[in-house]
Amino acid sequence: MTTRRTRPAPRPPEGTPAPAELARQARAVLADAVRIARWAAAGHAPALTAPLTDRASLERAAAALELTPLQVRAGWDRARLAGLVEVHGDTVRPGWRLRAWDRDDMAVLRGWVALFDAWSLAHPAPGDAAPAAVAEAVEAVPQVLSLLQLSAGPVAMPALLDLLQQRVAELREERCEVPLPPGEAAPCGTTPGHAVPADAASGNVPSGNVPSGNVPSGDAASGGAAPIATPSLTLSSLLDWAMEGLCAVGALTLDQGQATLTPLGNWAVWVKLEQICVAAQSPAGNIEQSAEDMLRGCARLTPGPARDEYRAWLAARPVSSAVAELLAVARGEDALLRGLAFEALRVVGAPAEPDVRAAADEPSLRPYALLWLAEYEGVDPEDAADVLTREEATWLWVDTAAAVTDHGEPQLLLRHLDSAVQNTVPALLEEVRAGGHPRTVQVLVALAAAHPDPALAKAVRRAAFQVHTGGA
Repeated sequence: MTTRRTRPAPRPPEGTPAPAELARQARAVLADAVRIARWAAAGHAPALTAPLTDRASLERAAAALELTPLQVRAGWDRARLAGLVEVHGDTVRPGWRLRAWDRDDMAVLRGWVALFDAWSLAHPAPGDAAPAAVAEAVEAVPQVLSLLQLSAGPVAMPALLDLLQQRVAELREERCEVPLPPGEAAPCGTTPGHAVPADAASGNVPSGNVPSGNVPSGDAASGGAAPIATPSLTLSSLLDWAMEGLCAVGALTLDQGQATLTPLGNWAVWVKLEQICVAAQSPAGNIEQSAEDMLRGCARLTPGPARDEYRAWLAARPVSSAVAELLAVARGEDALLRGLAFEALRVVGAPAEPDVRAAADEPSLRPYALLWLAEYEGVDPEDAADVLTREEATWLWVDTAAAVTDHGEPQLLLRHLDSAVQNTVPALLEEVRAGGHPRTVQVLVALAAAHPDPALAKAVRRAAFQVHTGGA
């Protein structure tokens, strides 16, 4: 287990506009994408697929939206990359960001950051570019962005090119290429005399220590190793392509051979730096662990430090996969981890809402999901339990009691009696027996063993026996 030292998060750049102003700028960048997303999600484009290649659909959308087919194609790609739409087979559905677009500035900013991260997909590399050379350039671009932010003003392209060349050279050195055996030919696209590094051969581009843009998928990320820039496409040309791509998504401006970060770009680079610092603030060292192991590690922590661990763990991985992993743990047999998984999902916030809403259809997750949604929608935590039916509240009581039984002390189980919606133990037993929770017998047996009142303990044991044998 690795222990991380805490570092202070960087401060926002001086003069950074307020979130409302940044959101206004992001809405302007994505205006066409939002129009196309709403048109598609309204059912006008049931046959749209990704990527959008159907010329008839392109022309129909262009006519309806008064855009050119090229603008529609570009806007559609941006809508998908920004999470404005979700494509399920031939069905287009509005993403959560599109539904919140007009009222939630942070949803807008998250959508723009997703587009910023995917700039190399929104602005594909030239066709004659060597895929591995493109991958190197993309991996080196965050260093260029860091220089632009530190400079707090225009930077000449020759200075950016010099930094890009240095970073690419470092990446090649870090790969520690192994010389080929005498007489063996080098794979196409590699530096003669060197073998393909294992990570490059598998398509896994190593990550740097600076805020990342987006590593291209498909061919752009699966090339060979340590290629040299081809004569037809030098690093200078790749730098021009990268700057144009970042300019196209609103992250910087180009003027007279100089590049300058926009307020949005300046803020986005700061966000990436902040994420790195947050990921480093994990005193318990759970960042590299699976969701299950991370939650088990957090079970020993008080709520404040546990939330710090959740934030650090979430900052180190894509939100969608983190949410899926947490819900997978919640579906397991350990009731304690189920509760902790939803605590971690509270830290995720709005991006988890569609998946949590879907989880409400699963009986074992429904009470947790309904409480999460109530709090997300602004219900006071003390009143959130009112959204549960009596049956759901009883099921949750048994599930929580199972967590206490597995991981807590007998006295905790006795105190847990006070949280039941029923006023008496006999009423609780009657409804628990009818609830059908798979851990009912174990919970009742543990409660009977812990209860100091012999008469009540006997009644609880009888209830456990009846549930076990299926009796009335």
